[in-house]
Amino acid sequence: MRDYLLTLCVTAAVTYLLTGPVRKFAIATGAMPEIRARDVHREPTPRLGGIAMFFGLCAGLLVADNLQNLNGVFELSNEPRALLSGAALIWLIGVLDDKFEIDALIKLGAQMIAAGVMVMQGLTILWIPVPGIGMVSLTSGQGTLLTVALVVITINAVNFVDGLDGLAAGMVCIAAAAFFLYTYRLWYGYGLEAAAPATLFAAILMGMCVGFLPHNMHPARIFMGDSGSMLIGLVLAAGAISVTGQVDLDVLAVFEGSTREATHAALPVFIPLLLPLTIIAIPFADLVLAVVRRTWNGQSPFAADRGHLHHRLLEIGHSHSRSVLIMYFWSALIAFGVVGYSVHSTSMWIVLAVVALSAVGLVLLLLPRFTPRAPLWAQAVVPPRYRRRRRQEETYEEPTPGLARAPQEMIEERTPVPAGVNGATALGARSRLPDRRKAGSRH
Repeated sequence: MRDYLLTLCVTAAVTYLLTGPVRKFAIATGAMPEIRARDVHREPTPRLGGIAMFFGLCAGLLVADNLQNLNGVFELSNEPRALLSGAALIWLIGVLDDKFEIDALIKLGAQMIAAGVMVMQGLTILWIPVPGIGMVSLTSGQGTLLTVALVVITINAVNFVDGLDGLAAGMVCIAAAAFFLYTYRLWYGYGLEAAAPATLFAAILMGMCVGFLPHNMHPARIFMGDSGSMLIGLVLAAGAISVTGQVDLDVLAVFEGSTREATHAALPVFIPLLLPLTIIAIPFADLVLAVVRRTWNGQSPFAADRGHLHHRLLEIGHSHSRSVLIMYFWSALIAFGVVGYSVHSTSMWIVLAVVALSAVGLVLLLLPRFTPRAPLWAQAVVPPRYRRRRRQEETYEEPTPGLARAPQEMIEERTPVPAGVNGATALGARSRLPDRRKAGSRH
């Protein structure tokens, strides 16, 4: 565990330290696209944050290769090299897209090629665990198609959710943390060496997100761009492929006592095609809804709009920060709930906790304008917006007799400025005259 934590910290430190120079480089090279109709931010913000994240990935792999307890991952498996090859290709395409706006079909082809590069180097799905039957071996063609499909789905699911400051990095970090706990349990608890690469990938992915988040939280000073969103999506998919298609369920059954119990323990990574639903359920749901919505409206599935889940949260009245926290909440609830359910001894308690927390999340969704107030003893340590306001009558003063009033035309009238479709701005408080147009409208 110390080696994994060291790898995570080095990855986070390199990513954090490089993000500042990368931001200056993005500004100097003009990688600051104009504000689009679907954007939430109101000021041009540099992209190319994926450059720092990629070098953080390289630093994490380099450190792990020189640690005694993690060096065996590189000696016994070619998966880290396969990940680095695919990540370099998808990162390069993302950098070009952040600068020159590459066509969506070209990016889709690059994603498939990157997945194919990983398959050629051994990072592929070899079999699928089926309850009651055991392990079902896949042919070379079946494994390749399934691997490519999982990579493309995961990359685009992460890319679709990258619409608010800190949203994609935070959600992927939560998913990687839950995935790390599961794979570490397989590797350390059951002695399954095949789960070691996936555990390393999850630790490095957490470091990449943790190091980038301080620069990307609202208001963001830099965006990760497609070079970052596609990169972290690829790393997450690589970990899922590694543990799903290469950990033998029959070996796990020896420790659990039966195939049924082993299948229950392997629930989070049971069927590869359903893995994005359990680990990144929120981005995947957003992806499916976006494709259905655009197709129903007669548009291309790749056409951009303002109908994503985070846009809906802003539309109903949630602030930018609160929308991000709500998405964090649901991602953590689903990811950690599924991983916790794999521990059969506490399954019922996990289900009850998930139901209770889901009720809390629904209440938060229905109270967009609820602002909690800190108690009196905490007034000095909380932000001003959470402090209790003084009563207006205490500050009200009677007008001085005989004082002439200023002419009405001399009084400055402050007219609230409409904030756009989402009803909030990225720089200030929500306007009192929000635009009530629907998020999917063309105007």
